[in-house]
Amino acid sequence: MSRKIRLDAVLVQAVIAGALSFAHLHDIAVAAGQDGWKAWAYPVSVDLLLVAAWRRLRILRDAGEPARAAWTWFTVALAASLGANVATAGLLDLNNVPAWLRILVAGWPALAFLGGTLLVHTPAHQATDASPAPGPLPEPAADIALTRDTPAAVPASDPEPEIDPVRALPPAAPVPAALLAHARKIADAHRASTGTAIDPDTLRARLGVPGPMADALALQLTGKD
Repeated sequence: MSRKIRLDAVLVQAVIAGALSFAHLHDIAVAAGQDGWKAWAYPVSVDLLLVAAWRRLRILRDAGEPARAAWTWFTVALAASLGANVATAGLLDLNNVPAWLRILVAGWPALAFLGGTLLVHTPAHQATDASPAPGPLPEPAADIALTRDTPAAVPASDPEPEIDPVRALPPAAPVPAALLAHARKIADAHRASTGTAIDPDTLRARLGVPGPMADALALQLTGKD
């Protein structure tokens, strides 16, 4: 309840201040030679520029961008409003307004239009991620180790060793007879369907056994000890 009362008091105070400022701007416009609807348009123009500049300040603040231009137009509108309030407090003879004030009042519409246009049509870019772009990835240390441990190339004059197309397999490990019989059935089925002997990798995948066991089975199936 207390919060609602404070909020209502602030709104009432804002309405009173706005109405007084509105009336003072109207009186200055009338004293400067603006009459009828034109005198009422001046305070509307000042208040709208003030609100537009304030909204622009909030947008730029949320985007993390500089707001020098918005602060400039906010100061201009605030100076126009405060100037009218001070001028109508008896410091200025409204029956004999100086020429410079008439010039300011006559030039205000163009100034307000320029400020409002710049505030509305200048886009606010969202703040981008300031994290630095990732640099080139360092070369893995494994490459250096491989380069160091790579054996020297065989001289061109030496004959290249003959490589058996069949992968060099470790010595055969003892294989259970039941597993050997099952592997033989899989190998026969593979040969019947593909026309080629089954390789150790395929045999290991079919049986689900470790690599050394699959190599031992392949040796026994092919008759190589």
